[in-house]
Amino acid sequence: MTPELTFQATFSGELFTWRGPSPYHFIAVPPEVGDEIRSMASLLTYGWGVIPVRGLVGATTFTTSLFPKDGGYLLPIKDAVRKGEALQVGDVVAVELTVGR
Repeated sequence: MTPELTFQATFSGELFTWRGPSPYHFIAVPPEVGDEIRSMASLLTYGWGVIPVRGLVGATTFTTSLFPKDGGYLLPIKDAVRKGEALQVGDVVAVELTVGR
């Protein structure tokens, strides 16, 4: 039996947009948290370095996947979370993150 592999972190970061075919909103995971996640990444990823996570912002819990970017990770903030918590680009947002299965 494989032990459950999880990691929890609390951090704050600035909400920003990344323009593509449509705008997406992200918060950068701080480097020290990213280092912990990277140490477990090969056991957690389901491909392309993407890591499944559960997030909590304000009163809103959501699931998503961290995206690897420039040696770190970006946490996508879904529109339902952003609008439900009245978040604007540039806001500093507190996040509780659970990584793992």
